[in-house]
Amino acid sequence: MDGDYVIGGVFSIHYFMQTVNHNYTTMPEPVRCSGSIDTRELRFSRAMVFAIEEINNSTELLPGIRLGYQIFDSCSSVPVAVHVAFQLLNSLDTVFYTGGNCLQSGMVMTIVGESGSTPSISMSRILGSFNIPQVSHYATCACLSDKQQYPNFFRTIPSDHFQAEALAKLVKHFGWTWIGAVRSDSDYGNSGMASFLEAAQKEGICVEYSVSFYRTHPHSRIQEVASVIRRSTAVVIVAFAAPGDMRVLLEELSHEPFLPRQWIGSEAWVTNTELMRYSFCAGAIGFGIQKSVIPGFRDFLLNLSPSQVAASPMLTEFWEESFNCKMKKSPVVDKKICDGTEDIQNLQIPYTDTSQLRITNMVYKAMYAIAHAIHNTVCQRTNGIAKCDKLTKLESKQILAELKKVNFSRNGYGVSFNANGDPVAIYELVNWQKSETGKTELVTVGLYDASLPEGHDFQINRNITWMEDGTQVPVSVCSASCPPGTRKVLQKGKPICCYDCILCPEGETSNTTDSTDCIPCHKEFWPNAKRDTCIPKPVEFLSFQDILGIILAAFSVLGACLAIMTGAVFFHNRKTPIVRANNSELSFLLLISLTLCFLCSLTFIGAPSEWSCMLRHTAFGITFVLCISCVLGKTIVVLMAFKATLPGSNVMKWFGPPQQRITVVSFTFIQVLICTIWLVLSPPFPIKNLTAYKEKIILECALGSAVGFWAVLSYIGLLAAFCFVLAVLARKLPDNFNEAKFITFSMLIFCAVWITFIPAYVSSPGKFTVVVEIFAILASSFGLIMCIFAPKCFIILFKPEKNTKKYVMNKNVS
Repeated sequence: MDGDYVIGGVFSIHYFMQTVNHNYTTMPEPVRCSGSIDTRELRFSRAMVFAIEEINNSTELLPGIRLGYQIFDSCSSVPVAVHVAFQLLNSLDTVFYTGGNCLQSGMVMTIVGESGSTPSISMSRILGSFNIPQVSHYATCACLSDKQQYPNFFRTIPSDHFQAEALAKLVKHFGWTWIGAVRSDSDYGNSGMASFLEAAQKEGICVEYSVSFYRTHPHSRIQEVASVIRRSTAVVIVAFAAPGDMRVLLEELSHEPFLPRQWIGSEAWVTNTELMRYSFCAGAIGFGIQKSVIPGFRDFLLNLSPSQVAASPMLTEFWEESFNCKMKKSPVVDKKICDGTEDIQNLQIPYTDTSQLRITNMVYKAMYAIAHAIHNTVCQRTNGIAKCDKLTKLESKQILAELKKVNFSRNGYGVSFNANGDPVAIYELVNWQKSETGKTELVTVGLYDASLPEGHDFQINRNITWMEDGTQVPVSVCSASCPPGTRKVLQKGKPICCYDCILCPEGETSNTTDSTDCIPCHKEFWPNAKRDTCIPKPVEFLSFQDILGIILAAFSVLGACLAIMTGAVFFHNRKTPIVRANNSELSFLLLISLTLCFLCSLTFIGAPSEWSCMLRHTAFGITFVLCISCVLGKTIVVLMAFKATLPGSNVMKWFGPPQQRITVVSFTFIQVLICTIWLVLSPPFPIKNLTAYKEKIILECALGSAVGFWAVLSYIGLLAAFCFVLAVLARKLPDNFNEAKFITFSMLIFCAVWITFIPAYVSSPGKFTVVVEIFAILASSFGLIMCIFAPKCFIILFKPEKNTKKYVMNKNVS
């Protein structure tokens, strides 16, 4: 249609270009499209016509000016699109006007189109040289935002850069980390998938495979792509493809059954209702342009008169395909004649479906954006009334400049372009859901608005139906999530999403899912059984509640009671010969020291404190020295008593009771002095032993000064050895003075116990160090009391006939 200003339109109404044979002997035939009509694209072209008619009938926009149009079919191919671009530049009008008031008849000012990114790129490179603006309704390649290469390009549909980010966020939102990627082998598919993969990598998403194809590729290539999909383990497939390409792939996949897949689609095909006939894609989700309403558009589409159809070759082809008839002038002879009774309202095809006007509205908005740019160039507002001069010589670069500034709203939808010629990116999240009748429908379940801040840009407000009509989100991971208590270890040669879950090492935990590292616990904490949290280490010490502690305490009390009872027996029989003959004063002092030895072992049981640590070692050292001093005194008395029986010997006057007391006090004082120096310089103190066991804390007493501790033990050992030597020397005295034999046995036991104590003490872990020490104290104490006092008590209690002076003085008792 002619007009004062002509607008060009280019749409992919057919998907294939007829092959032309070049024999170089005759003029090649004109390029023609082949295949059936894409009625959805036809609807887009009709939307442009509808918008132009609305504008021409408007009194507000371009009043008095009539817009014309030239609409072409590019066959969705670059050669035809380039051919069309040159046709639009050259104009089809062959009439030259020479008058002064010549109109710009036939001159194309701007172009709406193309539907695909690759043809749009080719067209823009040609049109850009002539500053002719190009406003696309469906070319989404992010590359077209480069104003250095495409300065004349605008679009009403958002760039794939935003859609790719939205798709990556969608995949991340549902926890899919293992996906397959399918794309058209075109600028749209390759650029869009590249943007998606870059965004997906930032989100930690791994791709099992990434394959490309094109609808004109050999069938073997399509089969290869289908085979990759069938063999894959990824449940989720992200497809960045044009509708024509997806139709070819889905047709190939429909020939053989394969495991269900969750399809994630780009806007180009996921909103195409023609593809919904492939039932195995039910549950597909993706982003689509917002639904819209264009008042009066449905009536315009359906009000096709026979004259309109006959006047347009494209509408004629559409009519014949839709009703399987032929127009009167059609060369097809095997079909019935279209008689005018055909009812287009009964057709269930994308052309008549106006329930999901998405891309159609992009065409509508593109046409109004161009009209506003022309209006702002040739019209002026005077007294609130717009007046336009259709004789104004208008250049395309003026419209190019005005397009950058347009900002208006139509039917509630804003139209504006940023510095890159792109609109604000707003998408609907759509889902292929089966209705009660079994038909797959497109349902809006969410929204993505790139203009909103991070975290608020993506929202889902309705339930989603997944593959196989499922209600649970499908799982698509290379490896299952690692639970708390484990860490991820990457599998060699595989993507980061493929890993093994390894239990955290001893002493370390992880409290998050899919943790890459385990965190060591604080030194006073230890992991629980699941190793997902640190809990305080159990504190261990030899307590009175432990069975071992109870047994040792019982033996300690038993020993003390035994010493006391022995003392009571000796005290009750203190005037008997056997008690008097064995130095009763030293015997009572020895029994008192043994009682203290038994009782001091109790200080080793219970939680260590500053006082108990100092008391247990010093009390043990002093009482044992007192005990050994008494035994040493008794040994010396035995030896001296034997020598005193020799004629002329007066040695006993040098070792009487006063000298014995002085000897015991002197030996004990030296130990008291050692202990005092130890306590003053570096006393024992309670510590938490964190090294003996990894999983528990041992409360024990640190020695403070190891020198002090071993000095105390060495002094005890020195006295014991000295006492043992003297007892050995006295072992062959007459039987009536056999106390030396008992002392020898007791010192033998004592020395054996404490010699074995040293390695056992050094090597015993934790509370068993204390157990070993208590055992040594009790064993040596019981050895002394049993060897020295048991025989005497036995005679006193059970053999009183031997407890006489005659028996004691008789040297030759058989």
